[in-house]
Amino acid sequence: MKLNADDGAVKLLALAVTVVLWAAAFPAIKVGLDGYGVAGLSFARLAVASAVLLLAAPILKVRLPRARDLPHIAACGLAGMSAYQLLLNWGEVHVPAGTASLLVSVAPVFSVLLAAAFLGERLTAAKILGSVVALGGSTLIAAGNGLAYADSAWVVLAAAAVQGVYHCCTKPLLGRYTGLEVACYAMWAGTLFLLPLAPQALHGFAAAPGEATTAVIFLGVLPSAAGFVAWGYAVARHSIAVATGALYLVPAVALAVSFGWLGEVPTWVDAAGGALSIAGVVLISLSRGSGRTAAAAPAPPEPARSPAGSRRAPAP
Repeated sequence: MKLNADDGAVKLLALAVTVVLWAAAFPAIKVGLDGYGVAGLSFARLAVASAVLLLAAPILKVRLPRARDLPHIAACGLAGMSAYQLLLNWGEVHVPAGTASLLVSVAPVFSVLLAAAFLGERLTAAKILGSVVALGGSTLIAAGNGLAYADSAWVVLAAAAVQGVYHCCTKPLLGRYTGLEVACYAMWAGTLFLLPLAPQALHGFAAAPGEATTAVIFLGVLPSAAGFVAWGYAVARHSIAVATGALYLVPAVALAVSFGWLGEVPTWVDAAGGALSIAGVVLISLSRGSGRTAAAAPAPPEPARSPAGSRRAPAP
């Protein structure tokens, strides 16, 4: 009984660590932008994460991808890592960190709509209603704060859209690889796409304040690398409903961390729009409803699967 209790505590801890790390990424981006800029931060974060995951790959039993899957992997890296980082960082130049987390939380809406358009997935009434509610909340956030950061809010919403593209691109791969493996491949591919931005990252490293460099290292090592590992561990041991439901806490935790770290106070428009957005995403999730665990999903024929399960991970 002691072992079971300890195992349950570890499962909950993995889920909690994922939520906190991914939530803390939003204010950390704000800090990292000071000195690195959009381009330098985008490459530096992915480069640090790629290096950590490359070192950990043998321990995590990450296999080499098949050559025929490289185009799909490249698309995942370009959308879910390169484009996502550039758009999110660009948007956060003006959008508060907590508000950015609320806008990014609607990524599942774009996943559902793109899956219906290109993968033939059924678009139910609940999914349509949830999408309308969630996008309505995002529109309220983007347009309801006047001209203060309206344009940048749409840029962050574009980041959520490319995360939706990433989710659709990963779907064919998840039948052959674990979610952690796909995340590693995408991270490495995304880093290669942003390699032309390396000079800006090096300039930032030489000239940025120490707090900015610490934030960059934090983003690469913890939210981007350790966060994916913790998420893979958690979804392999929790039901999909529990694991996915925990991610609804990310915006709330991000708002709290942003307040404590940066002194950001959300407006009533942010609060109302965020509530609508999360309600819409919850409605979409409930319409998909499944209580099975990710670990119980059918395994592909290849051996040496990682314990990370096959559930895709959102890009923080």
